[in-house]
Amino acid sequence: MSFLRLWRDSILKCVRYYSNRNILKLHERGMYDDIFPTNSNQEVIDLLNARPQCVYAGFDPTASSLHVGNLLVLINLLHWQRGGHKVIALVGGATGRIGDPSGHTVERPELQSTLVRTNVRSIEENIRQIFTNHEQYLWKKHASSRTLTPAKIVDNLDWYSEQNILEFVSRVGRHFRLGTMLLRHSVQSRLSSEAGMSFTEFCYQVFQAYDWLHLLQRYDCRFQVGGSDQMGNIVSGHELISRVTDIKVYGLTLPLVTTESGHKFGKSAGNAVWLSADKSSPFELYQFFVRCNIMEKHQKSPELRIAQKKLAEQVLLLVHGEEGLEIALKATSALYDQSAKSLLELRAEDIGSMFEGAKVCELLLQPGTTTLDVAMQAGCFASERDAVRIISAGGFYINYQRVTKIDEVLTEAAHILPNNVTLIRVGKKNYYIVKWLK
Repeated sequence: MSFLRLWRDSILKCVRYYSNRNILKLHERGMYDDIFPTNSNQEVIDLLNARPQCVYAGFDPTASSLHVGNLLVLINLLHWQRGGHKVIALVGGATGRIGDPSGHTVERPELQSTLVRTNVRSIEENIRQIFTNHEQYLWKKHASSRTLTPAKIVDNLDWYSEQNILEFVSRVGRHFRLGTMLLRHSVQSRLSSEAGMSFTEFCYQVFQAYDWLHLLQRYDCRFQVGGSDQMGNIVSGHELISRVTDIKVYGLTLPLVTTESGHKFGKSAGNAVWLSADKSSPFELYQFFVRCNIMEKHQKSPELRIAQKKLAEQVLLLVHGEEGLEIALKATSALYDQSAKSLLELRAEDIGSMFEGAKVCELLLQPGTTTLDVAMQAGCFASERDAVRIISAGGFYINYQRVTKIDEVLTEAAHILPNNVTLIRVGKKNYYIVKWLK
């Protein structure tokens, strides 16, 4: 199943306001990749139907924002919450200092504690905002008056900072077998590589395993969900728990979010689309989903991209709320309508995100500044001769309006938007953004 169909089925299922205590029903729509232990499906179904369960997923703070690759895991947690279960989002304030080797060919750079703390706060806000937006815009507003059990956000630094290293190794380390740890795919792939593997990364699976044991003992958390690349760490946690207690626990993995060519989305891959508005604007997130080829066949008017727009709108509501969706729709309108009116309500930063790669400059509007002056000051042309030729021929636009007179004088009313910005286009695709200084 393609990741685009997976997005469509998982997110639009939230739009249908579906909830079922038996979360494994989502497997029918491709939400789950695997379950551990193998052949435990019926046990899990019986447990889910018997009473509310507790599930957790972990997010390491290796960046100051989560990205679309993390969003599928969060949406899965929302389905658990809708089914009446208790949800825990664990942010790895401790494990983020170590670095998960899964899916990486080289060791992650060490992060300083101050940066990790900053990232933890930002990621906690990402998670909090998604659960809040879901309840406000996709649950209470349309679906149900039933109160959702609030999601709990925890930081594993809270319990590791209280640990004594000798006591931890003595009490926890004795339950791990070196041979088993060496057989993990994340370890094997690194040991056979030129870069090798540090002791720090090798120990990561111990800490993630203990996280699950801690959550089980404190919150009776019997389920863990994560991307398919987390199966090794999930198995480590299961093995640790089975040696310490008789309580049965279960791990479920989700397909990794990849591009159509099969490459993983994420910071390390360099193709992340972020959930924080200051890293990827609402417009950029909206356009990411609008441009997806969700359906192989559109029955009617495929050029209208109706399904993509519906998916993009629901994601924006979930991640950025109604305000973020409004910003994205205005920016999209301005980009495709190409009218001066559509630019009027946009902020300067919204225009900047619309035209990624556009040259941005700051100018002071002097009395008598002409079209030719601003074109040269903004760097639109290599020479004045080129400027005169192209402007006169009709290839120069200010705020989507063609300007052909090189001596036309700029005025605030006619050429500068209320946000103190002027958008210049040369030809069909070359954009320049002028921010006017006061």
